[in-house]
Order: sequence, then structure tokens, then C-alpha cells
Amino acid sequence: MQPPCPTAATTIQTFLTQMSEERDNSLADDADAPDELFEHFHISVDMGQSPVRMDKFLAGKIINITRTRIQQAAEAGYIRVNGVPEKSNYRIKPADEISIVLDYPRHEFSIVPENIPLNIVYEDDILLVVNKPAGLVVHPGHGNYTGTLVNGLAYYFRDLLMFQGDDPRPGLVHRIDKDTSGLLVVAKTEFARAELGRQFFEKSSRREYIALLWGRLKEPEGTIAGHIGRNPKNRQTFTVFPDGSNGKPAVTHYRTLEEFGYTTLVECRLETGRTHQIRVHTAHIGLPVFNDATYGGNRILWGTDFPKYRQFVQNCFTLLPRQALHAKTLGFTHPVTGQQMDFDSELPDDMLAVIERWRQRTRCEFK
Repeated sequence: MQPPCPTAATTIQTFLTQMSEERDNSLADDADAPDELFEHFHISVDMGQSPVRMDKFLAGKIINITRTRIQQAAEAGYIRVNGVPEKSNYRIKPADEISIVLDYPRHEFSIVPENIPLNIVYEDDILLVVNKPAGLVVHPGHGNYTGTLVNGLAYYFRDLLMFQGDDPRPGLVHRIDKDTSGLLVVAKTEFARAELGRQFFEKSSRREYIALLWGRLKEPEGTIAGHIGRNPKNRQTFTVFPDGSNGKPAVTHYRTLEEFGYTTLVECRLETGRTHQIRVHTAHIGLPVFNDATYGGNRILWGTDFPKYRQFVQNCFTLLPRQALHAKTLGFTHPVTGQQMDFDSELPDDMLAVIERWRQRTRCEFK
């Protein structure tokens, strides 16, 4: 067998690291098994190979990768032998064909560096924390090949080898939705990405969001738990499967910050990080995020039928033409120094304006 060249091996390691963090943190858009997989790497086992566990075999062929990462990749179905997904304890045999697959074609994306302004909160030689504005897509995907945060990072880090390839998600450890604002950490080295990914995987990182919800919560604080997966009726959205028959486990802790009669300002802490998690969980309990068009928050759900009230809500929608959700707090352990890193961001102006309008209306109407 011809072992992968160093460049390919490094890329395989990058992929496996990225895959494992996607599996639990929804870096990819798909929370379920992807509809179609594409081969990214292929290894042919030579005829003289003695039987050996697949995880041990690959750990010896791929540089800077642990057997744990390989086991996670195999568990997720991303490693196939002779076209069939195999577990990590599969014993490699002579002439086996091993494929590593992903849910997008290998050369689908070509990252074009673009001079996109970045709101950098913190930076050192290992990582960067950025405050993403609403409306900015994090990474290239179908329909968004340019103008993303990754395009801006490729320009900003144009001298770093990690950001010069065609990996559509270089340095990313987690992501937030296009129309959600807030904090993201970006790794500048493969070691940092692997270590930060481990923290997200093990749920030792801290992520807190501020959301304005329709309605009033029954309890001032609590937990929403329920598997989240693709909505079988609309594959562009996600839904909760209360019986756990589909999707992946998801847990959101919430705490009421302020009530405005017909809306409520809450703090949400993620225990897991599924795609659209807060938006899906709050919609599931009948209190969608204010002006979330995808999950029903872009219409009047609480309040009166008076024209003046309808106009008030419409004015709020105009001021905040996206879901009222902001990734406010981010905490993790620095992958090199071991120091606890905690970051906090101010609410963006559009959310502040709408919250203040609800606050003023509440003072007048419920005083």
C-alpha cells in the first residue's frame, strides 16, 4: 500500500477533526445522516497487510490523529471499507479499499479571499474571537460561495497556510446562523482547532445567547430537552422528536431576564449545539424567537387585534429584520496556555432598539 502523502495526510487529519466536532456541535447544516456522500480520500490496503483493527491501522497512516478521532468518524459513518460503513473495530484485510467521505464534493468550493471587515474581539498566535454581525454567512455552502466570514478570514489570514486551501471551513470550531449575531472562536492552527473541538465535543465550553421570545414562559427558568433533526416535511428546517425516534439529543437551559407582557427576554445556555437549536426548542414549546421567519416568529402570536398594536409589532419587525437572537457570551480554555478565556459582547443596535420599544410599551400598557 502507498501511504498518503504528507499533504493528504494532514488534510485527512483536518477532516476527521472537523467531522467529530460537526457531529456534536452542528458545524455542518445536516443534523442527520447526509443524503449524499462524496469520497474525499481513498486508501488501498496492500496484499501483505496482516489483520489489524481499522482505528489502529489508520492511526498509523495519518499523522497527528488519535484513535479516538478515528473512532468518532467511524461511528458517524464517515469511514467506509469496500463501500460499506464499518465500525472502528473492523479488522483490516489485504486488498481492502478504505474511503473517507463527506457530504459535499471535494472540490465544490474554492475559497476566494475577500476584504470583509471583521469585528475582532481578541487575537493571539493561536486563535481569534470575532463578533459576527447578523446577515453574514459563516462558511461557503450551496448558494453562498462568496461574501462569507470564511472568505473574510481567508483574506485576513492570507499568509497562514491553513487558510490557503479549499477547505470550506478552515479554522472553524462552531458556527452561528446567518441572521444570528454574536461571538465565534476561530483556530489559527490545526492543534488549536482539534483542542477547541474537543472542548465543544465534551461540553466544557460555555455559550450563552440572548433571545427575545414571543409569549411568556411558565417558569422563570428551566430546561428544554428533545432530540432535534431534519423536519421530514421540510428538509430546510429542523424539528423536535420528543420520543427520540430521530435526530440527536439537544438540551437548552433558559433564564428569564425581563418580561414585556407579550414577549420575554431570556438568556439561553447551550448544553449541546445542534443546528438552529434555540430557535427549534423555543418554537417547540410555542414561544418562537421574535421575527424568526423560519419557525413562525414573524407574525403576531401574542397580544391584541387593535390596529395600533399590529402597527407597533410591524415597526419592530422593520427595525429588526431578522430573528432576535445574539450569541452574547463565549468561554473556553486556551488550547496552549490552559488559561480560562471568557468573552462577552454587547447586544447589537437592532435588538437593543426593539427591546427598548417593548420595554416602553410595557411601562405604558401594564403600569
